[in-house]
Amino acid sequence: MKFNLLVLLLGSLLLWSCAEENQPEQEEVQTPEISFQNKGHELVYELSQRVGNYEKLRGLKDVVYTCTYLSPTGQSDVSTEKYIFDGELSYGIYERHDRTLAKLEGTIEQAYDGEEFWLKHEGELLEDSSALEGVAFKRPTNFYWFTMFQKLLDPGLKYDYLGEKQIEGQLYDVVAISFDFPSDKPTDIYQIYLNQKSGLVDQFLFTVVDYGVMEKPLLMQLEYEEVDGLWIPSKRRYKKSTWEAEINDQPWIEVTWSNIQFNAGLTQEDFKAI
Repeated sequence: MKFNLLVLLLGSLLLWSCAEENQPEQEEVQTPEISFQNKGHELVYELSQRVGNYEKLRGLKDVVYTCTYLSPTGQSDVSTEKYIFDGELSYGIYERHDRTLAKLEGTIEQAYDGEEFWLKHEGELLEDSSALEGVAFKRPTNFYWFTMFQKLLDPGLKYDYLGEKQIEGQLYDVVAISFDFPSDKPTDIYQIYLNQKSGLVDQFLFTVVDYGVMEKPLLMQLEYEEVDGLWIPSKRRYKKSTWEAEINDQPWIEVTWSNIQFNAGLTQEDFKAI
């Protein structure tokens, strides 16, 4: 059984500071002759030019990398992720999955092939609707996290410049980003902290509406590496916070992207269940 994309309804867009030696050199950003909503919108555009915009990402065609998720209790997911940027195809094969379908022992595969979601356990297709709902959340979510800073310029987004904030001696521009979709369903909110020195996002707050994380956001902190001319936030950690981005003594959940390889020659057939 496959799971149709319509049930997703765009899903939820789930679910540190930059190392000094990894900071890209400052280059003058040429602002295009486009109509910005406000200063926040313009800052997000400038961010996309720092990290590499979606046109540059799309030019690399696809990516393969290892995603390692580690919880404070020692539970982990380790998956090989594969995406094609044109069409947002997404595939993951899990060699360890303590948090993703943990009851299934052995290898699991999940994918979005451009039309449908599917799930395999030890090579056999599964028809469990509840498990497929999880796939319909996980696949676009993982894709979104990898392409987030490029997709922050997608249509249907609203930007609010919240002003400057100083954290540990560093000045940040704070921008709130939300989704302006004609729907009664609440959508996620992001609040990014743009480092005025590097032009990169050192941290951001986010909600996860589908999992009830709304009033109290999560705080994500980032470290970057340069791969094929793109600045990738490949080291991440997050935990519960407040809308003032206050740090508490709770342990972090850590996520690492490693062995990142663009233009790997993937085809649509690599995402098909059969």
